[in-house]
Amino acid sequence: MKRIGTGYRITFGLAALAIFGVGAARAEPPIRSPEDAACRGEARSRVFSTPNPRNLPIEELGKGIYYACMARIDGKANTSRKRARRHRVR
Repeated sequence: MKRIGTGYRITFGLAALAIFGVGAARAEPPIRSPEDAACRGEARSRVFSTPNPRNLPIEELGKGIYYACMARIDGKANTSRKRARRHRVR
């Protein structure tokens, strides 16, 4: 059996660290609901096309899009509950 040289070990070790280490640092929290998943997708798709007059970092701009989407969805959910309520007939 042929042994792997020290240089290759270091190279493979650094490659594994880059692949697995960086991925864990940028990991997002788990998705909690279908609305959460939809808003994350919307934020990812709109982050580069949304105007940024305050020169916010990309992460902050994405968070703003995400929270606006969640507020919009939450507002729709609240209004649909109010409409579903029936009044008593006297």
